[in-house]
Amino acid sequence: MREQIPFIDLQAQYLAFQESIDAAVARVLNSGWYVLGPEVAAFEQAYAASVACAFGVGVGSGTAALQLALLSLDIGPGDEVITVSHTAVATAAAIRLVGARPIFVDVHPSTYTLDPAQLPAALSPRTKAIIPVHLYGQPADMAPIMAFAQSNDLLVIEDCAQAAGARYRGRPVGGIGHLAAHSFYPTKNLGAAGDAGMVTTNDEALAMRMRALRQYGWRERYISAEIGMNTRLDPIQAAILDVKLPHLPRLNAARRNLASRYLRGLAGARARLPIESPASEHVYHLFVIRHPQRDALQNYLRRQGIATLIHYPLPVHLQPAYHDLGFPPGSLPVTEQLAGEILSLPLYPELPPDVVDVVIQTIQNFETSEARTNF
Repeated sequence: MREQIPFIDLQAQYLAFQESIDAAVARVLNSGWYVLGPEVAAFEQAYAASVACAFGVGVGSGTAALQLALLSLDIGPGDEVITVSHTAVATAAAIRLVGARPIFVDVHPSTYTLDPAQLPAALSPRTKAIIPVHLYGQPADMAPIMAFAQSNDLLVIEDCAQAAGARYRGRPVGGIGHLAAHSFYPTKNLGAAGDAGMVTTNDEALAMRMRALRQYGWRERYISAEIGMNTRLDPIQAAILDVKLPHLPRLNAARRNLASRYLRGLAGARARLPIESPASEHVYHLFVIRHPQRDALQNYLRRQGIATLIHYPLPVHLQPAYHDLGFPPGSLPVTEQLAGEILSLPLYPELPPDVVDVVIQTIQNFETSEARTNF
């Protein structure tokens, strides 16, 4: 086995910004202000501006961001929220955590994001909102989604967990819907050194309510105006993210360059390669291929020392905790087919280009009859 090629190397990015990150962490520790405070406020303002929003509300995770967004819109028991099953389970978990019901629709077979053509069949008198997911760094097709929402008096919450810096028709994702949830989990395009998240909006009243809801419903200290949560962005994480934010365009450009290298190198392979919607700027949080022999390919790559992952191996609607929603096998055919074919290849900004070439060559080797015979 050749030397291991990791799926991601989080330490590489820390080392690239080590001096600035260490100084930012020391600044927070020396300030004595360890919950919310000026570091959080500064990053909220900077990140909101980066997605063309007026307000940002920092929270403890991307899941909490989705939950807080739903709560602020008074979505709860008896309500339905249309979303996709081909996503991280957090999208559906947040809906259920507020007592609402996820209604799953299928994804587009080319972009793997919510297929707007599926929305009419999912609509009911109980529908309150849509959560499109900008999956793998590819923006969902927001224009028809927003048009459908407007014509049916629905709210739209963008799930931007995997798409920091992506654009749709020239606009940053996160500033298109009524609200947007962002994750800064360490593996994300803009990653913290732990859990962190944010909700962005241009609605000042919603922003004020979310700031109360994230901290027990306080509008004044120790007095709860309504029942709230405890989910606050840590100032150390905010300071680290503030160091990285100005570099996000360059880091995303590096991802796009590596993705282009994969696309060129695998052009003749049997793998089905990701596409970039003409309306979008894909930021390749993940580089996901489809292959008819996915499991065999993944095992072959593992034997050659190349780590891969599957995002995601079992659609949400088929997971045990979601069986009661009434979406049996076969109900979302595109989603279910994807789950058996998708494979995420190593890709992160610090990944050396020659390592990408090794991955490409190894996939090509697998696809020769000799490699398949010897597997």
